Amino acid sequence: MEKNRLEAFSDGVIAIIITIMVLELKVPHESDLHALVPLAPTFLAYVLSFAFVGIFWNNHHHMLNATQRIDGRVLWANLTLLFFLSLFPFATAWMGEHHAAAAPSALYGTVLLASAISYIVLQQTIIAAQGPHSLLQRAVGNDGKGKLSMVLIACGIVSAFCVQYLAQCIYAAVACIWLVPDRRIERVLSKSDARDDVRRD
Repeated sequence: MEKNRLEAFSDGVIAIIITIMVLELKVPHESDLHALVPLAPTFLAYVLSFAFVGIFWNNHHHMLNATQRIDGRVLWANLTLLFFLSLFPFATAWMGEHHAAAAPSALYGTVLLASAISYIVLQQTIIAAQGPHSLLQRAVGNDGKGKLSMVLIACGIVSAFCVQYLAQCIYAAVACIWLVPDRRIERVLSKSDARDDVRRD
């Protein structure tokens, strides 16, 4: 089964998710700069969510680059990831509107954690479809970065019921961890291409 349609469909859904999020940034009725101050929490929530959606898109793109074939299980796992990502606009808008409340911050963390888990499920489903010696398996390894991220997100969800701003800072810290380029897949693909070139020579 070709992966091109899967990649194109996923890119389209993610583009729509980002579009919906930016539409939640309402223009103030006043014309002075002070009118922007009340919008700061909503804007910061948008920036955080834009970063996370971008991170998922970036990693998804690299993962599919290391994928040779997909099956029906991969399609459903990918749809599950897109489902949880599609909840980001709602969770972002609620947390931006009620940034000092516990439930919106906890829900945001829950959507983020569900997205991270569904990404791991998709990753493992692709590996299962390709076999234990696939390029993706070699690139992922034990995925310590992913495991650490999920632990931090879970801590953020719990923190939301105690100190909401701490929860939001934890979510931001997770985004910062992933904004550092993760070149595991690129390195494995480069080595594989180099070996192929040697064989052809």
